[in-house]
Amino acid sequence: MNRLKNSLVYLSGPMDRVLDWNDAVTWRNDLKEFLFNKNVGVLDPCDKACAFGVENEGTRDLIKKLKEEERYDEIVEIMKPICSIDLRMVDIAHFVILYIDLDVFMTGSFHESFMGIAQKKPVLVVCKQGKKNIPNWMFGVNPHELMFSNWIELKDYLQYIDTAEIVEHFKRWRFIDMDYVYGKTS
Repeated sequence: MNRLKNSLVYLSGPMDRVLDWNDAVTWRNDLKEFLFNKNVGVLDPCDKACAFGVENEGTRDLIKKLKEEERYDEIVEIMKPICSIDLRMVDIAHFVILYIDLDVFMTGSFHESFMGIAQKKPVLVVCKQGKKNIPNWMFGVNPHELMFSNWIELKDYLQYIDTAEIVEHFKRWRFIDMDYVYGKTS
């Protein structure tokens, strides 16, 4: 059926407080191949499809230095465009994947996920420590059917969404025929 074809996903998860920058990018890069094979476009804050609000390991190091020197106005100048483009990517995404690692303090990722939830988008949550350890608040604002203990469960769910008959918890999913939108139907 390929319902996810031509949809956009935003990959939300820890970046600025990870011990090693690879912890921010590895899971995203691993997931991209699976998503691209489903013809899903990926909006990745670690690898933005624009030159605005770039955030990488160098950005993280610079902000750390600026904090040590108490140069807060300069931090604001760096972070405002980053926050702006990341939240814009959440706006245009059809769904969000949120990766939670309870060992890493996260602020932006939770903000992004709650923006997606407020917009009634599917926000698929994977918690490194397992579904049973997802913060309680998330269970009050997001359907638990969209929460997973690992990447295999998430991928199985996306495969199901892509091909199965509609079921009750599809309420967050609103499928638009993007081929029709772009005049590619016969």
